[in-house]
Amino acid sequence: MHEYGLLSIIPPLLTIAVAIYSKNVILALALGVMSGSLIISDFQPFDALLNAIENQVLEEVSSGAHAQVILTILCIGGFVKLLEVSGGARAFASKMTAIVSTRARAQLLAWLSGLGIFFTDSGNSLIIGPLYRSVFDEFKLCREKLAYILDTTSAPISILIPFIGWGAYIMSLIEQSYAEVGLTENAFSVLVNVIPYQFYAFLALLTVPIVIYTGKDYGPMKSIQQQYVADLETTGTNVTPTSSADETKTADDRLSIFLYPLGVMLLLIGGLITWHAMHEGITGTHIRSTLVIAYLAASLTCAEMMRRYKSTSYTESLGVFVEGAEKLVYISIVLVLAWSLSSVTSDLRTADYFASIISGAVAPAYFPVIVFVLGAIISLSTGSSYGTFAILMAIAIPVGFELGASMYLTIAAVLSGGLFGDHVSPISDTTVLASVGADCSHINHVTTQGAYAGLTGLVTILAYLLGGIHESPYVLFIAIVVLFISMPLAMRFFGSDVVPLPKRSS
Repeated sequence: MHEYGLLSIIPPLLTIAVAIYSKNVILALALGVMSGSLIISDFQPFDALLNAIENQVLEEVSSGAHAQVILTILCIGGFVKLLEVSGGARAFASKMTAIVSTRARAQLLAWLSGLGIFFTDSGNSLIIGPLYRSVFDEFKLCREKLAYILDTTSAPISILIPFIGWGAYIMSLIEQSYAEVGLTENAFSVLVNVIPYQFYAFLALLTVPIVIYTGKDYGPMKSIQQQYVADLETTGTNVTPTSSADETKTADDRLSIFLYPLGVMLLLIGGLITWHAMHEGITGTHIRSTLVIAYLAASLTCAEMMRRYKSTSYTESLGVFVEGAEKLVYISIVLVLAWSLSSVTSDLRTADYFASIISGAVAPAYFPVIVFVLGAIISLSTGSSYGTFAILMAIAIPVGFELGASMYLTIAAVLSGGLFGDHVSPISDTTVLASVGADCSHINHVTTQGAYAGLTGLVTILAYLLGGIHESPYVLFIAIVVLFISMPLAMRFFGSDVVPLPKRSS
């Protein structure tokens, strides 16, 4: 077999460099695939082009498993769009606002509402944000605090749910990378086992109630909250724009339009997975077919309820479904290129060369924390957790396998690193949407959130260091304890109380 040596690391390094510089994941992945094909083809441009298209891209697209993944993702996108247009998700979030009576409860319910809209990281902010703007205004809470809560309950909850779009995407990357190194464990089983090691997602979600409980703010959030209250006292009016009429709940938004489709989806997912487990066992194909059936059935249920309660024809619902699917074409392109880059790096034996370089310098125990930091840098620079997963999964799994590092911790580090970088990146779509949903300054949102997310990221680094030394799900509980100590301490020494406010009038 041909040994490419130093040349074998050019495609992944070029991909990372271009992603950081251009902030364009598709361009970065495409250049990575093309550069690898040039090396494989002895730098013959025409042969390299043929290799890239025929042996890499088309070969990966024609794979049955990969085609199933793309179809699954498109079905999920269609359902999410239907649920957003139907008004059912708005009705669900609006129902939560009916029980708000205190400042802490307003923030807590915004957090719980965000957890409830777990099926879409982007729609979360746009659905929840407009409903809570006036509530936060009434309690003299700055909109940046709302944006922080929206952003922290979008991707962090989505990444923990294995049967939504995030799960399907991540499983496809795991399946591809495992196949390259000869591992046969089912991708769904891997993802479920990885969940306890997704330290950043859990810690980020828990940071919000800790902040609410302390009743304080520190860093830029403290300054902006104080300035907001001072401006209110000076002017005697709200200084923040209120939501427009078209963003609020309409008369025909019904909670049932949210609950029934979601119930059908969850019932079918649970029932079909149980059936497969009791018969042939759960395979990747079974998971994907389950998701397609469940989301199509849920979409039909939603379309029927829209016809009944909103006079929306089936043809119109189909148009909405297709529109939602079209929005995930970008993700499908990223997937195809990610699979192709993984194939290229396999042909070049990149993992073998990486492992030979760092095997003597990096102990397997420290590999996960290195992966986390690298993932955070890439995601912060590109604003794309999805792109980071695609780039790093194809590299980290083979290298970690060669080093003898924990596969579960390595995969979790890729996911946590990509999530953390995306969370603090000013060019991340979820960060931008949180600013839009809360109707606040985007730069203010980035700076205020960064102080809280940064502390959570430091605790995550400690967790991966401990997990590398002693792999155990109980490391998560240690990390949670550290977070529950460090965040209140930060509030005590650097924070200040939010201005007291009486209960909201009825």
